[in-house]
Amino acid sequence: MSVKSCEKLEKSMVALTVEVSADDFEAAVNKAYLKARKKISVPGFRPGKATRKIIEGMYGAEVFYSDAVDIALPDAYESAVEAEKLSVVGYPTVELEGEVTKDGFTFKATVPVYPEVKLGQYKGLSAPKAEVKVTAADVDSRIKELSDRNTRLVSVERPVENGDTAVIDFEGFDNGVAFDGGKGENYPLEIGSGSFIPGFEEQIVGMNVGEEKEINVTFPEDYQKDLAGKAVVFKVKVNEVKVKEAPTLDDEFAKDVSEFDTLKELKADLKKKIAAEREEAAMRSFEDALMSKVADGIECDVPDAMVDSQVEKFVENFKSQIQAQGIPYEQYLKMTGSEEQKLKDDAREPAQRQVRLDLAVAAIINEEKLEATDEDVEAEYKNLSEKYGMDVETVKKYLPREQIEAQVLNEKAIAVVRDSATAEPVEEKKKKAAKKKDDSSEEGEEKAAKKSAKKSAKKEDKEPEQAEEQK
Repeated sequence: MSVKSCEKLEKSMVALTVEVSADDFEAAVNKAYLKARKKISVPGFRPGKATRKIIEGMYGAEVFYSDAVDIALPDAYESAVEAEKLSVVGYPTVELEGEVTKDGFTFKATVPVYPEVKLGQYKGLSAPKAEVKVTAADVDSRIKELSDRNTRLVSVERPVENGDTAVIDFEGFDNGVAFDGGKGENYPLEIGSGSFIPGFEEQIVGMNVGEEKEINVTFPEDYQKDLAGKAVVFKVKVNEVKVKEAPTLDDEFAKDVSEFDTLKELKADLKKKIAAEREEAAMRSFEDALMSKVADGIECDVPDAMVDSQVEKFVENFKSQIQAQGIPYEQYLKMTGSEEQKLKDDAREPAQRQVRLDLAVAAIINEEKLEATDEDVEAEYKNLSEKYGMDVETVKKYLPREQIEAQVLNEKAIAVVRDSATAEPVEEKKKKAAKKKDDSSEEGEEKAAKKSAKKSAKKEDKEPEQAEEQK
């Protein structure tokens, strides 16, 4: 194998012209013969026993050339890529040049390669960063969440009211015939939750424990095929009426739901946690804004193959998310009237942004000569084990070292950008935007005034002439 030429093309494509020598081709032809001889019928010979010379004599010397090309070409291509030290990012398009003879053949492989990236400014940038504030109302909201999680249901002897939980038996009938999926016993239904079809829950209101009733409802038009739009009857019996009983918000409550002895201590801890959460969110948003600027600033001829690959990743991730919710992907497409190609088209723009961001991060890692040390990797494993409540060895089974190293390097690259950046208060950002708008408005008014003045001047110039004409 020898590389006759290696030509750089647009969009980070490279055209390799490769020649396969007579010796290499002869070896491939022999492999093709050994592979195909049992399938070739030769009179007077049992399958697989005819020599190559005899087969070539019957069918021609070129009988194995096509298979031999298929055998020799991939190895020659891989050797050429290695010889030229190319970092390919997709599959090649291959075409033969000239004829295939006993002396070998020549082919041209056009392949996308990792692009050259020229970094723009990545240090000393600025971006808006929200100021973190935690109010008493925020803390009270978290306390309410804890209270709701610890609320219990207690039985009451009164008619059902909105907001109650009615424990019911029910069975649905379509023209007097019970239908599948329309029956339940001791089902706890929160009235007003909207979990049953429209009109059902409202008719439970006012019923007493032990009371039975027929409820008339109509299924929505977009319901499952067999029942869509049908008017049906549910026979309902109320077995129990329950109301929510929230715990008293005092020190005992704090002891029950946390490691703290007083409600005051619990609130102080919640305030710290909310602040930490918001600070992390604000920092992530700040970093995202900075890295978006870095990605926009790179000079790079991004190959389509990298974007295509990222699109496929986005779509595959989306499929996994849908299926994790218990919805088969094909069923989701039918339900939403979508097509996979539309999903890919929608994913293309974010995929392009992601590829540019990845290229920018890789360029920073290279420029700053960043490394992921053993200590860095172990520290990240420990951090993940604490985050997910798993021991380190278990985390290592699920997350290979290469993935952790990449994550460490990615975070180090972002840190380079973040630590040299200026955080711009969000309020200040808004003021600047408002000022810019005002300046634009004033400029517009000034232009309008000048235009009006010019019109007046022209009018005055014409008036003496018009007066003269009138005389």
